[in-house]
Amino acid sequence: MDETRRPTLIASVQRALHLMETVASHPSGAPAKQLAREAKLPLATAYHLLRTLAHEGYVTKLSDGVWVLGDRVEALHAQGRTQGVLSRIRPLLSRLRDELSVAAYFAVHEEDEIRIIDVADGPKTPRVDLWVGFDDAAHATAIGKCVLGQLGPAARTDYLSRHPLVDLTPHTITSEARLTRTLRPDGVSLDKEEYAIGTGCAAVPVTDATGGVVGALAVSCRASRLPRVEAGAARMRETAEQINRALALT
Repeated sequence: MDETRRPTLIASVQRALHLMETVASHPSGAPAKQLAREAKLPLATAYHLLRTLAHEGYVTKLSDGVWVLGDRVEALHAQGRTQGVLSRIRPLLSRLRDELSVAAYFAVHEEDEIRIIDVADGPKTPRVDLWVGFDDAAHATAIGKCVLGQLGPAARTDYLSRHPLVDLTPHTITSEARLTRTLRPDGVSLDKEEYAIGTGCAAVPVTDATGGVVGALAVSCRASRLPRVEAGAARMRETAEQINRALALT
């Protein structure tokens, strides 16, 4: 391919994007005629583009006739923030995966739920098959127990009241009192074949500068390798701190 050739550009897409930028430059909105003039578009073209963008949710026409950005833009912005976080975290997880020969996971505690945000795995380090949804299995995973251990008693009781301790393997802890005794807020949380037979997991907390709950960093491996992984928890803690700094910069 001739790298000196100019790329093929879609003029209609360019016009639509420039028009959206023009709409965004007016926080209180602007009428179509003004938008067309500022975007250097024929009025008819501006109307066609605005109607198309409105149909897709990217702009909205208010009752007084001015145009503003639509809800779809805010959704894209939120997704962009998530991708920004992943761009900083993914290399850290990948490095931990390669150094320890494990699958690496990052989960957060948000809106009173525990959610897995990213996973770094590979052919030799496959991720755990989430055959049961995480919402129903936090008590049986190292990630879930790590976050639960960081929560205060009231928040933990609330979470467990909404997520029954279902029995997944012969090793799953289904007693709330016993589960609470195994939680280690500042230590390494373990899953010893509690979620899946043959698989072990270890997790360490990821906290913010004030010690508040952010989430957990975890790894999974064959159950027989878990003691070795637990012994190398210092490397996991180092990565957890790097993730915390990356989040602070995002």
